[in-house]
Amino acid sequence: MSLTVISRFEARRGREDGLRTELEALIEPALDEPGCLGYDVYTDPNRPEVMALVERWTSEEGRAAHLASPCARRAAEVMGTLLCRPPEVQYLPCPCARPSGPPG
Repeated sequence: MSLTVISRFEARRGREDGLRTELEALIEPALDEPGCLGYDVYTDPNRPEVMALVERWTSEEGRAAHLASPCARRAAEVMGTLLCRPPEVQYLPCPCARPSGPPG
């Protein structure tokens, strides 16, 4: 079962660049991990202090392994100094297999 996780972050005033840097630093290591299908950071164009992280994993186990990685643990430690509130996290499991080719 694949999994998409959408996390919404709101930076403290003046900490927007720091938050963006921390989130973007996670991209390459995550993409190199087994089971990672995508890892993207988005900034709200109307509220630059609001950012979203969209993760796609082949399984919940892959994401759990990512959360235990040194880079994810370090980011979690730093987030408290950057955020004005805890992140909102939405888990979207997909029990369906995607077709491998174009529609017939």
